[in-house]
Order: sequence, then C-alpha cells, then structure tokens
Amino acid sequence: MTVQNAGLESSVSTLIAPVPKSRRAIAAATIGNLLETYDFAVYGFFAIIISRLFFPSGDETVSLLLTVATFGVGFFMRPIGALVLGTLADRRGRKFALSITILMMAAGTAMIGLAPTYAEIGAWAPFIIVLARLIQGFSAGGEIGTATAFLVEHAPADRRGFFGSWQQASQASALLLGSMIGAAMTGLLPPSDLENWGWRVPFLLGLLIGPVGFYIRKHTQEAEEFQRAIRGTTNSPLGTVFRLHSRSILAGFGITITWTVVTYFFLLYMPTYAVRQFHVPQASALLANGIGLLVLLVLAPAFGALSDRVGRRPLLLGSAVAIIVLTYPSLAMLASSPTLLSLTLFQVVFAILIAAFTGTAPAAMSEIYPAEVRSTGVSIAYNLAVTIFGGFAPFIATWLIAETGYSLAPAFYVTAAMALSVVMIFVLFRPSKGNA
Repeated sequence: MTVQNAGLESSVSTLIAPVPKSRRAIAAATIGNLLETYDFAVYGFFAIIISRLFFPSGDETVSLLLTVATFGVGFFMRPIGALVLGTLADRRGRKFALSITILMMAAGTAMIGLAPTYAEIGAWAPFIIVLARLIQGFSAGGEIGTATAFLVEHAPADRRGFFGSWQQASQASALLLGSMIGAAMTGLLPPSDLENWGWRVPFLLGLLIGPVGFYIRKHTQEAEEFQRAIRGTTNSPLGTVFRLHSRSILAGFGITITWTVVTYFFLLYMPTYAVRQFHVPQASALLANGIGLLVLLVLAPAFGALSDRVGRRPLLLGSAVAIIVLTYPSLAMLASSPTLLSLTLFQVVFAILIAAFTGTAPAAMSEIYPAEVRSTGVSIAYNLAVTIFGGFAPFIATWLIAETGYSLAPAFYVTAAMALSVVMIFVLFRPSKGNA
C-alpha cells in the first residue's frame, strides 16, 4: 500500500468512525431515543390486539380508533415535557435530565407490557394504558432536544453533523428492530398465544434497554462546552430562549416539519398505505420498508459527516426540494405498477433523500442556540412541530383519501407541509459559522 493510499484510508476512517472516547457519549445520547422509537413501533404493530384487550366496544373499528387515539395522547404531552425537561437539562445538566427521561420511558413501557386487560380489571385497564402513554409522551418531550445537545457538545467542532446524525440512525434501527421482533412473534406463535401473552414479549424485551441506558448515561461526563456555558449563569433558560432566540425556535420548527412528516409518512405510514390503497401484499410492504430503513440507517451518518464538509444548508434545502418534486409523480408511478420491485425502489429513493435531510437536521438545529439554552430551544421547536405535523400525518393522510376518494391525496399534504418547511428554512435558518 502506498503512503498516499494509506493517508486516504486514514482520512476516510477519521471522517466516519468516532474516536473511542466518544462512543460512550453517542450510546448515552441515542439509547433513550432507541427505546422510545422501539416502543412506538411495537405499539403500532400490535394495535389491533391491544384494541381488543383494553378498549373493547363491540365495534372493532371503534376499538382500534380508541387505541390509536390513546397513542396520540402522548403527543400532546410532548410540548409540556419539552418545557419542563428541556429547561431542567439546561439548569441541572444533560446527564440528570437524560437519566430521568429513560427511567420514565422504561416505566411507561413496563406499564403497557404488564397491564391487566379489560376482562381482568375493567375500566382500570385502559386507564393504565393512557397513563403509560402520558408518561412516555412527557419523557419523549425532553429526550430529543437534550440528547441532541449532549451529542453535539461531545463532538469535535468539525464533526457535529456526524455525531448528531446518530439520532436519526437510532430511530431507523429501533423501527427496524421493533418490526422484526413483532413480525417474529406473529410468525412463530398461534393467534391464541399471541393474544394471550405473546404481544407482551416485545414490550418486556424493550425493558432491557432501560437499565443499560440509565447506567451508560449515569457514567458519562458532561461536555466541557456545556460546563463552561452554565458557569455562573443565573438566567432562566426558558425566558432567555423566548426573549433572545425566538427566530431560532421558528427555524428549528421549520426544520422539524420536514423531519417529522417524512418520518411518519414514508417510514411509518407507508406500509399501511401501500397495502390499503395499492393492494400490495403486507409481506412485500414490510420488506420494502425494512430495506428502506436499512438504507436510512447506513446513510444518515454518512450524510451527517458530509454536512460537516459541505455545510448544513445545501443538504437541508436540496433534499427537501427533491422530496417535494418527487412525491406525487413517484406515488403515481407506484399506483400504476404496485409491485415489490417498484415499492422497494420507491422506499430506497426516498430513504436516501430522508437520510440527507435527517442526518443533517440534528446538528443544524443544535448549532443555532448557545449551549446554555440549547436543550430548551431544540426541545420546544422539535416537539411543537412533531405534535402538529408528525403525530397527525397518518390521520390526515387517511382523512384526505376518505374525503376526496383519491388515493394520491396524501401527496398534497406532504408537499404542502414541506413547502412551508423549505420557506421557513430558507428565510429563518442561519447556520453557525463554518456550517453554511
């Protein structure tokens, strides 16, 4: 091997692989997001069984709607969690807040996995599920903002995009893991066993993440940047961020619109949409979605690293505009030829574009705030947008189809929401110096 080639390999390795001392910081920041998203996937996978066991109404549709609505309750708690836990992270430290969030997530997961059914305790059963979702929503409100701040503050100045991208990579891996375990339980167990006890297993397996995550977070140090920033600070993070950084909140809100819409539509709702509207076999829809998640898992860190070289703004705007342009014609082509190959191609193309945007977004949102209010600012912007645009994306897509009778109607919602996002990013987003 020549000296030149050796130097090139060393440069590539340095770009992609985190130094060993930073791996604990990446693990500490992303493991809570992993648990939250895993639980989301598992709950969605077993929604029909949960509806029968905890929300019996004599009408399966009503039961399922109650189950989905209960899951949605968690989204209304996110802004509250953002205000409380985001501020706490800026006051008491990232470690303290992150330790609280993962314990609360684990508690909510345990409550769902161990809850007695309606047949066993009556109306207390749905109450337990609702309470669990409220706890999880509250904790999730402080998770992303605090964990993202923790990630970028532990990163070298020229690698924040790469470090921040692991937030999205952890989401993709959790969705993939939840779907795989859910599919395995469904395939291995007869329906009676699955309904009696099998649906609980994935939730209880998820509990293993909680103690591991708490241990890692408890034994990880605060970043020097954050320690320096809060030394001697007495101002309220919440008051400061609204008084001095309202433009940054709006910019982060705009970034999150695209982040959350593409996540909930293309990664979560798409398998159901393909089955119901294009009559793709469920196995094919799940396979194509799994391939897309793998692509996202691999490419999100790569695009995060690329954003450290070329800047955040070109990747954010370029990928968002490409998704806007391609959404309707791609869905139209899929509708005309709904095969496994065409659906897989669709998922892969959009996974690449989503990776370009979401691999860049965490660092972009973090860098527009100073360290002393970073967790508060990111948490508020992210969770407001997720609550308004993300949590309701599948519902709005389904409602548009029902109202118009047009199977491609969701494309109008996706493109309209993302057009608003692009305008907000273009007008309001001011990258930090060196990351334009």
